[in-house]
Amino acid sequence: MNTRSLPILISVFFFWGFVAASNDILIPVFKEKLGLSQGQSQLISVAFYVAYTVGSIIYYIISRILKQDVLNRIGYKNGLSLGLVISALGTLLFYPAAESGSFILVITGLFIVGLGFSLQQTAANPMAIVMGDPKKGSQRLSLAGGINNIGSTIAPHLVAFAIFGTLSASRTLESIDGVKVPYLILGVAFVTLAIIFKLSNLPNKIPAITGEKPDEQNSERKSALSYPQLILGMMAIFLYVGVEVSTAGNLSEFMRKNLGVETSGSVSYVSLFWASLMIGRWTSSAAVFSKSNRGKLILKFWLPYLAFAFFLLVSWIFAGIDILQFRFYTPIIFIMIIGDLLSKGNPARQLFIYSVLGITALMIGILSHGWISVYAFVSVGLFCSTLWPCIFTLAIKGLGKHTNEGSGFLIMMIMGGGLISGLQGYLAEDSLLGIQWSYLVGVGCFMYLAFYAFITKSIFKKQNIEL
Repeated sequence: MNTRSLPILISVFFFWGFVAASNDILIPVFKEKLGLSQGQSQLISVAFYVAYTVGSIIYYIISRILKQDVLNRIGYKNGLSLGLVISALGTLLFYPAAESGSFILVITGLFIVGLGFSLQQTAANPMAIVMGDPKKGSQRLSLAGGINNIGSTIAPHLVAFAIFGTLSASRTLESIDGVKVPYLILGVAFVTLAIIFKLSNLPNKIPAITGEKPDEQNSERKSALSYPQLILGMMAIFLYVGVEVSTAGNLSEFMRKNLGVETSGSVSYVSLFWASLMIGRWTSSAAVFSKSNRGKLILKFWLPYLAFAFFLLVSWIFAGIDILQFRFYTPIIFIMIIGDLLSKGNPARQLFIYSVLGITALMIGILSHGWISVYAFVSVGLFCSTLWPCIFTLAIKGLGKHTNEGSGFLIMMIMGGGLISGLQGYLAEDSLLGIQWSYLVGVGCFMYLAFYAFITKSIFKKQNIEL
């Protein structure tokens, strides 16, 4: 299949990361100006991520009614365009929301944006796999993931600049009118991209993506839900997305309460959290760029610091801040690299190692003070970076003809990003755990992920599956 349209396709991955990271700036802004509790402010994440699940359920129901997969009916290119238009409609609600100070309109707008993203993800991921050499499908998805992380790295800076007019740490927000412009621009970008997709050479129909052959002893299983690795994996995806989103979503509030840093001053650290995902993913992608063991080893150390340099460049250009303040992060990246080397490419081993490192980082953040806590919480992004492919690989392993069905169930669990954030936000109230100890929620998430990594070995042994 022609790969010349691939850059057009993966541009949509940029916007997924951009909007997800932008939410971490909106949370403290609306909390301050609308007098919300921390739990109420986290409804921004709840609305956005639950929309993915609702969108997946709607897609499933409509496909059942039509007795045909929706995208096979309307076409993949048309599905992408439709998803972008739906998201654009959601951004339009930010104008009346800012005018009236209505939080209901804000979360409704984000919910609609998320619904559009759900359809876009359903179409874009398989398209990226089949556009070109099938053997390099995962590499194209890795490239798309890198584009996603670029969006999530620069989004906090761009949105903060649009809202505050500056990135000075002492700048406070006088009104919420500033949120209108960036989201109206996003709406225009979504519509423009929808038109480009419609007129592009992107395929409307794609070849079927077949899963692996099932083990003979499991061939009689009638549903993906008959496999314990999937059932447990669904909870793992739920908690993984949850700890990732909630750690970043509560960071600005932690810095405000514990360090006296205004929202505009926490932007670079929110950006560093999302850049950490890029740093970790670039580390694990070393095998894509070199076939020799020596070359892979060199890239394992070179690529993450190249990604870190990109973050520093973005921070310097957009914020004009002293980037030397982030020098303390370099040894933490080195620890993540060692964890990657110890995993030896085994998804279960990497999931276990990174989960233990994630627990360690959160406990250091909880038990320490000042900037040590900030860097500890930010480093969670490093240890979340590759958990999605690790969990996804383990969860669909051995499903055979039920692989696509199992993948759909896993996508539905993205709602954990909203519900876990809401739980931590609720517990962050001073009358309960408080903002610092609320990060125990993330510790609990990582503990389950470590358990899942450990238990899969015995599950696969019973099914005669080698990992």
